[in-house]
Amino acid sequence: MIAPPIAESRPDIAAIQQRTVRLLFLTQAIAGVGVAVGGSVGALLAADLAGVGLSGVAQSATVVGAALFAVPAAAIVQRRGRRPSLAAGYALATLGALLVVAAAMRHSVALLFAGLFLFGCSSAAGYQARYAAVDLAPSALRGRQLSLVVWATTVGAVIGPSLASPASTALAPYGVPALAGPFFLSAVLFAIGTAMLLAWLRPDPAEVARAINEMPEAALQGTGETGVRAALPVVLSRPSARLGVAAMAIAHVVMVGIMAMTPVHIRAGSHDAAHTLRLVGLVLSAHIAGMYAAAPVFGWLTDRLGRQPVVGMGIVLLLMACTVAGTAGQDPGRLAGALTLVGLGWSASMVAGSTLLSEGVPVEIRASAQGLSDLTMGLAAATAGALSGVVLQRWGYSTLTLLAALTTVPLAVLMLLGGDSRHE
Repeated sequence: MIAPPIAESRPDIAAIQQRTVRLLFLTQAIAGVGVAVGGSVGALLAADLAGVGLSGVAQSATVVGAALFAVPAAAIVQRRGRRPSLAAGYALATLGALLVVAAAMRHSVALLFAGLFLFGCSSAAGYQARYAAVDLAPSALRGRQLSLVVWATTVGAVIGPSLASPASTALAPYGVPALAGPFFLSAVLFAIGTAMLLAWLRPDPAEVARAINEMPEAALQGTGETGVRAALPVVLSRPSARLGVAAMAIAHVVMVGIMAMTPVHIRAGSHDAAHTLRLVGLVLSAHIAGMYAAAPVFGWLTDRLGRQPVVGMGIVLLLMACTVAGTAGQDPGRLAGALTLVGLGWSASMVAGSTLLSEGVPVEIRASAQGLSDLTMGLAAATAGALSGVVLQRWGYSTLTLLAALTTVPLAVLMLLGGDSRHE
């Protein structure tokens, strides 16, 4: 049987891609509020229940949850497509957010970290969404299509931290502690995102991409664990894929290490709880705007200039951020500026790195390589988050930012040795 020419199916593929990007944009905006509103107070809640020294573990629990879910998420994509993978991530995050609320009401540290672990699945789903946006994207537009979905998070994430205080006030009459109210709002928003993906992400872009590339059935049957292991030698053997994974992992380390401890650093200024929440909301809104608002610019630059130059931009921005943060003291304006720069550096590295990885490996191993990348990125950042609380408590915020800056050195070396997939 002769397959119909691919050219004849292009109009349908274009329509599917357009519909997919629209839906991903909307669900990312909604889920972005959920991630940001809960994330803005996670370290503060952990500091109240477990102490400042363990407050960094709150961010680490979330990041570890995102990292470990990357493995089954990749397996689900490999076997069943993007729709069930993304929906599963947000469904688990819904459960996690509700567990955090229960932990705050019962003063249970164990339940808190279990809830934060599952809460991290929302981030894993968000990271997977950027890959879903390029399953059917043409090569010349991959950076821009991916960056549109990254940018969508801006719509909700910028306002998310500002909703922490209203959410706390609204739920206070029901006995919900002030720092737990935002997590209840997160649970509602994640549930909405789950329902939208299950209902409307049809046809599944990953399955359409497989049909286009006529992938053999055997390539789709591996488990997530086997797939991730199989992807490792492929990624290590390809300079563009290797650079992409390193760019995302190191940018995530810098971002998590600084962002997780900035709310605790702000609270050290002896502000009352309400004023601390307002300052944290301001600073983290600026940070999240940096992470997502400029993503289309970095996507355009990635397609226009190449992937590697944009990774270099990311390194410079991260170094600038560490310098400003380390000298900001308690100045909320300078802290906001520093975290904006952190977000911009993360965005450049994430957009260029994701594009490098997606086009740097064969189609049949792509979902597994993406899962490997998110696992690596998450575990590296989780380590940074766990250590950040200890560093802050013993040596201070300036030392934390200096150590974050030093982590970019290996990436700079690898970038000089690496390659852009378009020139390999």
